[in-house]
Amino acid sequence: MLRARLALAAAAVVAALVVTTAGGCSASVADPPATIALPPVHGAADYQLGGSYTPPDGVTVVTRDSTSKPAKGIYSICYVNGFQTQPGVKWPSSLIVHTKSGKPLVDPGWPDEHIIDISTRAKRLEAATIVGGSTKSCATKGFEAVEFDNLDSYSRSKGALTLAQAIAFAKLLVKQAHADGLAAGQKNTAQLGSRGKTQIGYDFAVSEECDTYDECGTFTTVYGSNVLDVEYTDDLRGTFAEVCARSATPPMTILRDRDLTTPKSADYVYEAC
Repeated sequence: MLRARLALAAAAVVAALVVTTAGGCSASVADPPATIALPPVHGAADYQLGGSYTPPDGVTVVTRDSTSKPAKGIYSICYVNGFQTQPGVKWPSSLIVHTKSGKPLVDPGWPDEHIIDISTRAKRLEAATIVGGSTKSCATKGFEAVEFDNLDSYSRSKGALTLAQAIAFAKLLVKQAHADGLAAGQKNTAQLGSRGKTQIGYDFAVSEECDTYDECGTFTTVYGSNVLDVEYTDDLRGTFAEVCARSATPPMTILRDRDLTTPKSADYVYEAC
């Protein structure tokens, strides 16, 4: 699925986070601590990965990049590139998937991002420590939740990685988020079905174009109203009013321009159901 995330250069934040979670998958996971607040299900969402700005009136939850600050007085979700390297951030070569010719494997859609090697438990633990540094930074800044992008990187790994390995790694990331007091969001990957919640432990979902791809019902069946959806102006099924009127559309659905620009841009678009 196309992702409309800007490839933002980010500074690496590597913390000495000790991971003790096993790498396997279990049939169920414990509920997050009661102190963790889930995103609001009323009001409106905003998705600001292209730059931070004062959210429109009525916005109750906003997503920003991990290099940004949370919005004052508004529930803020921190975007973290959980399964691929962030542009400009150097990772150990041993934690990058390589092609048969020995070159780092890149995401075809984002050629400045490499796919993280999570093929073994040892590599998952080491990689989770690095990603966990970004998660901890989000919590320190005052974000209340985190969304981990690129869970579906295994499908672009040319057979180097499996869904089971991605689930095992996601469990580590979610456990770290909960330990830092953050709710954890599943990003896209509707093919997980209920496993995102029951096996990994995600608390909510962030989908891009679930209406366009007819996936909204898959997310709401698992997460109920705890689904934030972003539709894009260049690939709508009908009008945005028609999108909002469909019974499967999550209440917290918004329309954005593909590049997620700020209001200073002539291309900026924002509407909410």
